[in-house]
Amino acid sequence: MSPDKEKKLNKLRVKLDKIDDILLKNFKTRTEIVKKVLLLKEYKNQIVDKKRIRIILNRIKKKSVTLNIDPYVTNHIWKNIIKSYIDFERRNFKKK
Repeated sequence: MSPDKEKKLNKLRVKLDKIDDILLKNFKTRTEIVKKVLLLKEYKNQIVDKKRIRIILNRIKKKSVTLNIDPYVTNHIWKNIIKSYIDFERRNFKKK
């Protein structure tokens, strides 16, 4: 890679790192909200809401198309986010 391209690459990576920092802050906020949602659930079988998941994924797909983002990428990301938070809820569910 040429020195010029290397410099451009490094600048872009710095931008990506800044976006990652923002995403992490947003995930912290999201996690705090998920904790509050979990407190409202009385039974473990309430953790997975397939209807809600479909609504979320459809909304993300529509917004992705509108914003000209590859819907395959955003769908994959959101499925992983949902899966991760389902796992988080299962690990943190307190029987009442």
